Amino acid sequence: MGTIKVENIRVFAHHGCLKEETTIGSDYRVDLKVKADLKTSAISDKLSDTVDYVLLNRIIKEEMQVPSYLLETVANRILNRIFNEVPLVKKATVHVSKLNPPIGGDVEKVTIKMTAKRNK
Repeated sequence: MGTIKVENIRVFAHHGCLKEETTIGSDYRVDLKVKADLKTSAISDKLSDTVDYVLLNRIIKEEMQVPSYLLETVANRILNRIFNEVPLVKKATVHVSKLNPPIGGDVEKVTIKMTAKRNK
């Protein structure tokens, strides 16, 4: 088993419960960690034998562009797509952060973290 991380993916998107958030949009950061069996790819040196992090990045960017009220909803969509499209992934953890959230204070970010495992 091995780990692949795709970190600090910066995205501009339109999520939130406030009308202003979905109209104006905000900056977001997404971090992803996946667990997969990397033994075959370590020997074969073939992209087809591993988890393509370009695909992981694309999934995140596409799902971040679908407006949602809650970051939990976005994270859940990201996890579902990863398990549907990347058969080698056994476990995934995603952090979705809203940078400078409009919550009436000087707050750097608000982050939700979700983890899921592949159903056998």
